[in-house]
Amino acid sequence: MAQRPTLHLSALYRYPVKGLSPEPLDAASLETSGYFPGDRLYAIENGPSGFNTVAPRHLPKIKYLMLMRDEALAQLRTRYDDATATLHVEGGGERFAAELATAEGRAALEDFLRRFMPGSLRGEPRVLTAPEQYRFTDSRTGFVSIINLASVRAVEAMLDRPVDPLRFRGNLLVEGLEPWAELGIVGALLEAPDGVRLRVTKRTERCAATNVDPVTGQRDLEIPWTLDRHLGHRDCGVYAEIVAGGTLRVGDALTVIG
Repeated sequence: MAQRPTLHLSALYRYPVKGLSPEPLDAASLETSGYFPGDRLYAIENGPSGFNTVAPRHLPKIKYLMLMRDEALAQLRTRYDDATATLHVEGGGERFAAELATAEGRAALEDFLRRFMPGSLRGEPRVLTAPEQYRFTDSRTGFVSIINLASVRAVEAMLDRPVDPLRFRGNLLVEGLEPWAELGIVGALLEAPDGVRLRVTKRTERCAATNVDPVTGQRDLEIPWTLDRHLGHRDCGVYAEIVAGGTLRVGDALTVIG
């Protein structure tokens, strides 16, 4: 019997506010049919978006502040405290805490963004909170984003430049696959030691957000164009859904089934 491929979970990240800083995790408790925990809980509306919290439906990311268009966001360092729903923000010469569960806290973040990036605003910025069973993901079915680090190194070779994996804003960073092999496991299951099972659902098409350096906020690479020129597509990484819950830990082995 052929040995099943095994991946190594190198890092876990969440993005509490769409477009803002990643937060590294040692472990994440996933719920069956749920979203990646603490991920894309908030978005910042860039002018009226039409988002309805009572009857939420997926909207394109251009409705919100996001790195594809608003690279200055990468200059901010943020940290979210789950217990108090407080976002700690540092950047633009300011440092403050905004309790996003309150109108006052949301207003503090909105006021800061008016000062920090007035040229990017198409209207009033407004902090939106995801209702239960909804998240501000780029994809309608993109509940967990997986990045193959070997593919990132292949992009580095194409560009002859270092490429930070955080440009791809994934939840799981994995080793153990050949470059681009993640694109061939759509439909397969990934099984972790604690019983977590993820079904790989689709390839991730990359946009201009990957051109932005996640540290400096500079738009300094042409990643989608480079992928297209070398591979004939703009895909790097995959999305997955959670078919069985449990805890993922950095260092876990993920077995590919199917």
